[in-house]
Amino acid sequence: MSVDTLSLTFSALSDPTRREILSRLGKGQCSVLELAQPFSISLPAISKHLKVLESAGLITKTRAKQWRPCSLNAKPLKEAVDHMKQYEQFWDERFDQLDSYLTELQFPKEKP
Repeated sequence: MSVDTLSLTFSALSDPTRREILSRLGKGQCSVLELAQPFSISLPAISKHLKVLESAGLITKTRAKQWRPCSLNAKPLKEAVDHMKQYEQFWDERFDQLDSYLTELQFPKEKP
């Protein structure tokens, strides 16, 4: 059975804590303790979030002596963006229709 990486990515992104962790990692490597610092949750809870992100392939954890830095892996994010891009034309057309309708309501054409 193949792993649905897109579903794993969206599932991992569904939590605001995990999204904030990814945002912080977008600025560079951080240790687990550095990542946990701004949150008012326990270190084991942060570790669980990191495991979800790592399982989705969104982060990598390495070892450098006693320092265990985490890094962002943006490839799954690109795949999610590419997936959502296919709906861009759909929404552009819908917004154009809405714009036309609102313009018609604001400036009705006079009937002859």
